[in-house]
Amino acid sequence: MSRRSTPRDRSTPPSEPPSPRARRKQIIVGLVMGAIMGVVLGALTQFWLWLPAGLAMGLATGAIMKPPSDQR
Repeated sequence: MSRRSTPRDRSTPPSEPPSPRARRKQIIVGLVMGAIMGVVLGALTQFWLWLPAGLAMGLATGAIMKPPSDQR
């Protein structure tokens, strides 16, 4: 059995790319999340290499997550 794909609504305009400010905010949020996770895991396990691993995870998360909205 295959699922039928539904056609996209073509009446909506394509979304504009995120602003550089939104991208910076996104990366910073990812780095902060990774740093917190790395520090907590490092403190729990007494293994200091969790901090760089957490920062790498934060960079990856910040690069792939949905950009924050730029509402004013």
